[in-house]
Amino acid sequence: MDFTNSQRAAILVEALPYIEKYYNQIIVVKYGGNAMIDQNLKKSVMKDIVLLSTIGIKVVLIHGGGPEVTGLLKQVGKESEFVNGLRVTDKETADYVQMVLAGKVNKSLVNIIGSYGGNAIGLSGIDGQMIKATMQDEALGYVGEVTEVNPKIILDVLEKGYIPVISTVGCDEEGNVYNINADTAAAEIAGALQSQVLISMTDISGVMRDVNDPDSLISKITLKELEELKASGVISGGMIPKVDCCAHALNCGAKKVFIIDGRKEHSIIMEMLTDEGMGTMFVK
Repeated sequence: MDFTNSQRAAILVEALPYIEKYYNQIIVVKYGGNAMIDQNLKKSVMKDIVLLSTIGIKVVLIHGGGPEVTGLLKQVGKESEFVNGLRVTDKETADYVQMVLAGKVNKSLVNIIGSYGGNAIGLSGIDGQMIKATMQDEALGYVGEVTEVNPKIILDVLEKGYIPVISTVGCDEEGNVYNINADTAAAEIAGALQSQVLISMTDISGVMRDVNDPDSLISKITLKELEELKASGVISGGMIPKVDCCAHALNCGAKKVFIIDGRKEHSIIMEMLTDEGMGTMFVK
């Protein structure tokens, strides 16, 4: 679509109040789903991250990488087993998870951000003992339940003007490595940073009253309304753990949380810098 100069100017004017609102504020983005697999969407997300950083917003990018882990495990002849959406992780699998998330996936994202003019540093939950964890369930193996988040290294990186790109592996006092659910890690980190916003990128448009009706999107939900929607069955199944992470982030100190559709290009910018927005916002 070609824009006239007046249309371009109108877009910038609309964005200005949001740029002023979020300037020098911490924004946490949980990056996952189809936006990690589709190369065009991946480029779109990284461009959004660089743009937000360039206009003075302190962006923290948190990522998973389940499909990449599954691909490597298949190559080495290990079967992937899931229980309630969580990967069963023995000691060997934990090493592979660390290799893929903290290595290949993390550094590729840092590289793409750099190619668009951004300054990023790759971190994992192990660096600076950022994410401390314990075994969530012996049946799941080294799947971690977060016990503590130390945000100092993230704040140090932000202070130097870099975008922290964080892979969701954690550790304990004995040096064990844990696979941490990305939604959980993002909620804990957003809370520890007292972030202005947590954006959770998903493969859905947001919370809908009727999953078959795109026009039934709920644009804003309070914590009280959230419990009512769960009790009435409007929020059910795989959406429950996602919205519970949103609630946990708010209760831990994040100011607001968005669930947005990562399948759409520049969805972060549309949510952050336009009047219309596009997903579901959660507030206390």
